[in-house]
Amino acid sequence: MFDIEGYYEAKSVEDAVRLLAEHEDAQIISGGTDVLVKLRDGKDAGGSLVSIHEIRELHGVRLQEDGTLEIGPATCFTDLTNDPLIRRYVPYLGEAVDTVGGPQVRNQGTIGGNVCNGATSADSAATLQTLNAVVVLQGTDGIRRVSVTEFYTGPGRTVRRHDEVCRAIEIRPEDYAGFTGCYMKYGKRAAMEIATLGCCVRVKLDQEGRTIKEARIGYGVAAPTPIRCPVTEAALAGCSVEDDRIYEMIDSGVLGEVRPRSSWRASKEFRMQLISEMARRALKEAIRRSLNGEAPGVAAQDGKGGDQAC
Repeated sequence: MFDIEGYYEAKSVEDAVRLLAEHEDAQIISGGTDVLVKLRDGKDAGGSLVSIHEIRELHGVRLQEDGTLEIGPATCFTDLTNDPLIRRYVPYLGEAVDTVGGPQVRNQGTIGGNVCNGATSADSAATLQTLNAVVVLQGTDGIRRVSVTEFYTGPGRTVRRHDEVCRAIEIRPEDYAGFTGCYMKYGKRAAMEIATLGCCVRVKLDQEGRTIKEARIGYGVAAPTPIRCPVTEAALAGCSVEDDRIYEMIDSGVLGEVRPRSSWRASKEFRMQLISEMARRALKEAIRRSLNGEAPGVAAQDGKGGDQAC
């Protein structure tokens, strides 16, 4: 049994905002893979739930006129991984969320919940950091857009206010066009495991495929919040992909920008080893994918994304 005071089915984003404003003890539920587990364990007991699961506009991936990819926060992980727009333009995001839990969790859990939970171990976190994704929030004061790099404020904490609903996650064309990437996750098991560490490295090469024009490096569980490594990113810009010293640079660079801690899953020292090794491997794979011609252009309006609702 779940200790729930009230349950409300929102008919629209505006309706969800109103319900949250009226019920100070309420929290949002969509897939429920995190919220219901907490309730079962006695956390947040006696509160109310506002469901956004049936709000159609919060599902699916759409393409805006300027090439921006708009991801509905109620899109489940399975649909996100298999969506044609995601597979074509940001496949490494689909690969990242495909490591979440098992098939049942991926069929029910949502990208919005993964972001708004504020967990540094979220499998989407490192990749969305490198994509400079924008979280679109709607509350009683209107709509505001927050860069995901500024969204997290601490373990399990974000800038989202109680009365705000995440209505979209946006990825602008300048943040995906020309880039290839690779997400790597380490856990004690190959499946059904929370990340001990997550790492995403993305690169954009010059037209000849010889030089790194831009690199982006993101981590989960390498600090109290998901993080980027801007100093190392800047150091890699302009380097030759044939120069093996780039792997030494990324190794030594990221170790100076992370702040891992010890936990029951892994010691700080072991995480430091993972941080450098996974960055090297992800960089090598991202470069390989770029040389293999996998870098996308800007999404065109004829692209059709999935619109299934889980």
